Amino acid sequence: MTSLASPPDTGTFDVLDPSTGEVIETLPVGDVDAAVAAARAAFPAWARTAPADRAAALKAGARRLREHVEELAELQTREGGKPLDDSRGGVEAGIGAIEQYAELGPLHRGRALQGGWDAVDVMRYEPRGVVALLVPWNDPVAIACGQIAAALVTGNAVVFKPSEKTPLTGARIVELLDIPGALQLLQGDARVGRPLAAHADVDLVMHTGSVQTGREIADVVAKRFGKALLELGGKDALIVDADVDPEWAAQQAALGAFANAGQICTSVERIYVHKDVAEPFIAALAKAADEWTIGPLINERQRRLVHDHVTDALERGARLVRGGAVPDGPGFFYPPTVLVGGDRDAPLLRDETFGPVAAVQVVDSFDTALELADRTEYGLAATVLTKNPAHAQRAARELQVGTVKINAVFGGAPGGAAEPARLSGSGFGYGPELLDELTRTKVVHMGIAP
Repeated sequence: MTSLASPPDTGTFDVLDPSTGEVIETLPVGDVDAAVAAARAAFPAWARTAPADRAAALKAGARRLREHVEELAELQTREGGKPLDDSRGGVEAGIGAIEQYAELGPLHRGRALQGGWDAVDVMRYEPRGVVALLVPWNDPVAIACGQIAAALVTGNAVVFKPSEKTPLTGARIVELLDIPGALQLLQGDARVGRPLAAHADVDLVMHTGSVQTGREIADVVAKRFGKALLELGGKDALIVDADVDPEWAAQQAALGAFANAGQICTSVERIYVHKDVAEPFIAALAKAADEWTIGPLINERQRRLVHDHVTDALERGARLVRGGAVPDGPGFFYPPTVLVGGDRDAPLLRDETFGPVAAVQVVDSFDTALELADRTEYGLAATVLTKNPAHAQRAARELQVGTVKINAVFGGAPGGAAEPARLSGSGFGYGPELLDELTRTKVVHMGIAP
């Protein structure tokens, strides 16, 4: 099997097709200092560009991206493994995010303060400077486009490092956006990611990815009193209450656990189902697992982690209902897998799995489900399926997560912004609030000279 990366001293890295394990392309590792210096040099002129003109440049870039939706989707599928329809949806979402931030940017306003009669006092937003974006591989167009647009429209210059697993998609985004100077592309793996986050001339680091990498970034940024926006891992729970249709609940659970092979930040990783509906729910979930067709995991390392979690859970008493075996053949595929029961402290129910595994626990009451759902170090999101308004209200108030979803594992109004809890990160990564995060607030007191 092809190795996941070239040796560190070659100055290159390999891009793999996760469906076959073959090398698509070998790219050179970028120059961190050069990318940051170029962004720093471009920043003053870009910051002085009228907000409406910055927005117009982003709108023009969005139009070019829209002309290449199919190309971007196919490229994202080839190097990231997402099913093509999912890739199209991600590309469309990314273009929509650019268009939204292009509209919101010029409207981003400060506040007038109640000062003295003979003075003007205002709070105003100003760009922070150079923003480093470290973007993940699992939805590279949607995430990259939103972050790039929010940073640029507020007047920052950007150093954009796509994941080393999906760098070709990242490079094409930059090419089509065509904002020279203010948008710098930096290719590479941890050899550039670490020094970029630690760079003294980077004013803000925005990272979506693992807890381990997030800890490293938070540490190096804090040492220079910089700012970091972090969306990290999750171990999202799904609660199935006693009063819901088990067939419908199983379809929701399958969507949450198996979409994009379970490689979504807010994938369902733990399911707590009330005993009254457990048997038909598990049967329907098993049937759904049989019907789902999913793409590969991103690489062999990730597939090994998923299978290790499943194997360990079985050794700890879980019952295998579907899947759970590494298939023969090329690529990094893993089947939709359903397990029931077992040790509630197993890694499968404790640590992020990031694969197509539905781990089901049967509970006696909604109270127990709520307690177990919140027994985690993570706090990204959670879902509750219930007809009981009181249970829905309790879940919304008591679950210590950034996003609570009632009766839908995915979805929500545009513009929503939440702060992850616990190990899942810090800061607003989406919505209009992201514009606040990407700017610095300055108070100006303007008096009248005698």
